[in-house]
Amino acid sequence: MVEKANTLTGLIPTLYKSIDVVMRELTGFIPAVTLDASGEQVAKNQNLSYPIVAAQTAGDIEASATGPDPNEQTVSPGTITITKFRSTSFFWTGEEQKGLGGLYGRTLEDQFAQSMRTLINEVEADLAGLYVYASWFYGTAGSTPFDSTNKLACLAQLGKLLKDAGAPQSDLQCVIDTTAGVNLRSLTQLTNAGDAGNDSLLRRGVLLPLLGFDMRESAQVKTHTKGGGSAYAVDLTAGYAAGSTTIHVDTGAGAIKAGDIITNTKTGRDTNKYLVKTGFAGDGDGDIVLAGTGLKTAWVNNDPIAIGNSYTANLAFSRSAIHLLMRAPAMPEGGDAADDVAYITDPQTGITFQVAMYRQHRRVAYEVGLAWGVKAVKPDAMAILVG
Repeated sequence: MVEKANTLTGLIPTLYKSIDVVMRELTGFIPAVTLDASGEQVAKNQNLSYPIVAAQTAGDIEASATGPDPNEQTVSPGTITITKFRSTSFFWTGEEQKGLGGLYGRTLEDQFAQSMRTLINEVEADLAGLYVYASWFYGTAGSTPFDSTNKLACLAQLGKLLKDAGAPQSDLQCVIDTTAGVNLRSLTQLTNAGDAGNDSLLRRGVLLPLLGFDMRESAQVKTHTKGGGSAYAVDLTAGYAAGSTTIHVDTGAGAIKAGDIITNTKTGRDTNKYLVKTGFAGDGDGDIVLAGTGLKTAWVNNDPIAIGNSYTANLAFSRSAIHLLMRAPAMPEGGDAADDVAYITDPQTGITFQVAMYRQHRRVAYEVGLAWGVKAVKPDAMAILVG
């Protein structure tokens, strides 16, 4: 008698053991953003809506015979596109299963864990890549934050930038790479239980809330590689007034990229550094757009522009500034060739994986799928901690 492979119902305990391992790993962005996750099926490139509430206006209070006559408000929907439709898969033959004997169950658990880990790391990397939409930055390229000299000063500066921008202060997040994490854990005022107030960081390596930020680590924090542009100069006879955001440049070659940090190198003109929101492909002349509130000092025609060094893009933001939508990849009506399909939801994050099993000729195959989209919905509430 031919022995059939287990159904997914029998594998539910194995799947939940796998997801429990994966969801406790070093993914700092996923728990820090606004997450909308469910087992609902969606198609690739499908748009999903979220509400955008406009700013309120105030008026004088006046006595009247009836209640107030409210101003009409329109709640306009924003959209996030499900851009990723991804899966991992693996298979087992009967000989392979028999060859492992009692180790088969543990190996299968590890395979599911690795499949989920691969997808989660892709989601985490997509979130980390949203740094190019940030409006503000603080720090020095090539200098790791939280060193023994500056200590926590960078967090105070980031807090000021986000406060000045009007970002909500109730749920601020800061996601750093592991190198910055080493510096943070090395600060004596945090590892000394008497100064820190408890021994969480010293004993368990837990990153504490600091100066209003929930501190998290991620293995997917991006390194921004600067554009190759050089020899560019301001190109406008009248120059640009303070507050200008769109700057026309010419004479140079190479790209100026979103996320580049630029300076006006004309002696005595402007000592400020500026973050590029929209870059320029390079060669000839074209426009770049600065993030945030634009120029702090007027620029003059033919002022030279230089691109700063590459940097590590740690990111501070209000939770509501970044949205992540996760869904299950759509199956055709009536199903496909899968013998069984299950949806496994992590109870802590709400992330749902789609797991399908396919019985094939003398082997059984498994596919783990996930669909998602990310968006920086409030760039003014995002700031790069340059490292």
